[in-house]
Amino acid sequence: MKLAVVQMDACETDPVCRRQQMSEAAHKASGQGARVIVFPELALTGYGAGDQIAANAQGLDGVQVRFLKDLAAATGSALVAGLALRDGETLRNAAIFAAPDGTVAAYHKLHLYGGYEKALFTLGQERPPVIAFEGLNLGLLVCFDVEFPERVRDLALRGADAVLVPTALPQSAGGAFIAGSVLPVRAFENQVFVAYANHCGADARFSYQGRSCIAAPDGSFLAQASTTGAEVAVADIMVTAYDACRAQNPYLDEVRASSQ
Repeated sequence: MKLAVVQMDACETDPVCRRQQMSEAAHKASGQGARVIVFPELALTGYGAGDQIAANAQGLDGVQVRFLKDLAAATGSALVAGLALRDGETLRNAAIFAAPDGTVAAYHKLHLYGGYEKALFTLGQERPPVIAFEGLNLGLLVCFDVEFPERVRDLALRGADAVLVPTALPQSAGGAFIAGSVLPVRAFENQVFVAYANHCGADARFSYQGRSCIAAPDGSFLAQASTTGAEVAVADIMVTAYDACRAQNPYLDEVRASSQ
């Protein structure tokens, strides 16, 4: 299966323009054979949109989720994208999985980062889902979640082959370390693929690291975007190609054995 991560330029803050950019990127990725396409955290509004995030938020039957469903149907590819979901007065930072057949799954971020997010959102309460799609099991996380080893390990122990992560990683020395070192370690220590889709550039509040990537179970990068500029990065996801790596590094087997 081919998997794509879409790096979006944060300087575009108009929601209509952002949807147009997402549509163009999704068609480009699907044209390259991508069956799953991952967009950044809060991709439909932009991460730094502040109060506008809450103002534009709706439920699973709202315009933003319908846009993702329609785009998945139009491209024939599954989409994962970050957005805010509203349930009454409760607002959550979410990732949506939208399949071409109209199937939708949602995950609410469990680890909110910093005062900005904590002022906007309520913490999620449910474990991240593992979704079966075209022979692969796909786990969902959002940004800060992937920096907690137990979150990726939980998904791997539940059978995830790949962990898909919309993110808004800020530009900093720490951000560079996360993108360059933490993510491949997460992939290696759990013997899974990790797809990480970030913003680049800057909005009114934040500057972003870029460096969207797809890491393999052996800790290598299958695809990497630059630190600047909107990009679509595509890689082949072949689970059986890393059987020898899993045999040499049987972390999950050892964890399961020790818990019996």
